[in-house]
Amino acid sequence: MPDLVNADFSKRVVIDTSVLPWQRSPQPGVERRLLDRIGGEVARATSLVRYARDSAFTPHQHELGEEFLVLEGVFSDEHGDYPVGAYVRNPPGSVHSPRTEAGCTILVKLRQMRPSESRRLVLDTSLAPWERCEANGHYRRRLYGSDDTGEVVTLEKLDAASVLKPIENKGGEEIFLLSGILADDLGRYQSGTWIRNPAGFRSALSTQGGAVFWAKRGHLRQEQ
Repeated sequence: MPDLVNADFSKRVVIDTSVLPWQRSPQPGVERRLLDRIGGEVARATSLVRYARDSAFTPHQHELGEEFLVLEGVFSDEHGDYPVGAYVRNPPGSVHSPRTEAGCTILVKLRQMRPSESRRLVLDTSLAPWERCEANGHYRRRLYGSDDTGEVVTLEKLDAASVLKPIENKGGEEIFLLSGILADDLGRYQSGTWIRNPAGFRSALSTQGGAVFWAKRGHLRQEQ
């Protein structure tokens, strides 16, 4: 397992995750696709994690927090069950024992919270209404925001033939495309694509047939 994966946060990264190999974790039945990583088995990391049916992970503590979005199946721990669309933030110092009966895949970020974050957050994003944004055909579900750090996490939807004005992401941006095809000045991206735009990157998003994506912005300032 490499200790450094896309570890230069000043560079733009675009990955079609469907072509990445699944790599075994130390826990049987749990595999990972590495998106970025700094460290060994205990690492600051962004990954897709796939749990086989009836698999489990040993109890462990998240010293600098854990954030995940359930993409497939049902993820569970001793606190509850989390179906597709569940968004969870486990704060620094939290402990849990992940498991699944049916199997699941999650987008997970580890060791990327400030020690001062203390509130656990669990959202069923399917129950949240879509809020209209300024541009026609653009809608947003706000999942998390911090005035202290400037970090904002959202689900966003673009109707067919929608075009957004270029904006400068002063604090950087990550996008994971959940459905549809998304485009910017540098290319077109299919479902399952992960994009990390560095702080100061200027981009304009558009779609011909519609798209839904998870986005995280403002969190890369400290990586500069």
